[in-house]
Amino acid sequence: MLEIIGAGFGRTGSYSLQAALTRLGYGPCHHMSSLGEDTALIRQWAAIADGDTPHWQQLLTGYRSAVDWPVAAYWRDLLDAFPTAKVILTVRDPEHWYDSAQESIYRFMAPRHGSAALVSWLENRLSPSLRRRREICRQIIWEGTFSGRFEDREHAIEVYQRHVTAVRQEVPPDRLLVFDVRQGWQPLCTFLAADTPAEPFPHLNDRASFQRMANLRTRRTLMLRRTTPGEGAAIR
Repeated sequence: MLEIIGAGFGRTGSYSLQAALTRLGYGPCHHMSSLGEDTALIRQWAAIADGDTPHWQQLLTGYRSAVDWPVAAYWRDLLDAFPTAKVILTVRDPEHWYDSAQESIYRFMAPRHGSAALVSWLENRLSPSLRRRREICRQIIWEGTFSGRFEDREHAIEVYQRHVTAVRQEVPPDRLLVFDVRQGWQPLCTFLAADTPAEPFPHLNDRASFQRMANLRTRRTLMLRRTTPGEGAAIR
C-alpha cells in the first residue's frame, strides 16, 4: 500500500528524496528511473499516457512510496486512490528548477535540435524501451503538463508555480510536507515520525551526475538491445 506520494516535479530533489525515503524504510520507492527496462511497468504507464483509466493499486503494487514524474502529474488522482498516504512536495527556486530541468531531463528525453536529436533518433531505433519511455515523457510531461511549451521559459515557470500553489492549497495540512532537500533529514523525519539517520542526507543527481547517469543508461540500453533482439515486439 502506497504510504507517501511525492508531488514535486522532476529536478526538485526527487532523486534525493527517493534515496532518503528508502533509507527511512519507505522503499521500494517508485521514480521515473523505476521504468528502466521494466517492460510491464512501461506498458502500464504507456496505457495511461494514451488515455486509459489508471488502476493505481495495480500499477503501484509493492511500492511504499512514489516520487518524481510521471507520478507527480497524477497527484490528485493518487490522493483519492490512497486516502491515508502523506504527500511530500519537493520545491526549489523556480529559475534554478527550470535551468536544471532544461539542461538535464528535457535535453535527454526530448531533444529537438542538432546532434542530440540525431543521437536520440538512433537510440530510439535501437531500443524500443527507451523510445517508449521518451514517448511517455512527451505525452505526460512535455505535452500534458507543459502544453508543448516547455522551451518557453516564462510559461514553464508559471506552470511550475501554479503546481506548487495547487498542492499547497488542496492537500490537507496534516498530510503535507513542503520540503526543500537542502533542509536535510530534520523536517522529513519529523513529518514521518522517523528516527534521524546518523549519515548525511543523500544529495544526489546534480546536473553533471544526471548527464553521467544518462550516458551510462544509454550505453546499457544499447548493449541490452544487442543481446535481446526480440525486445521490440514485446513492448510496442
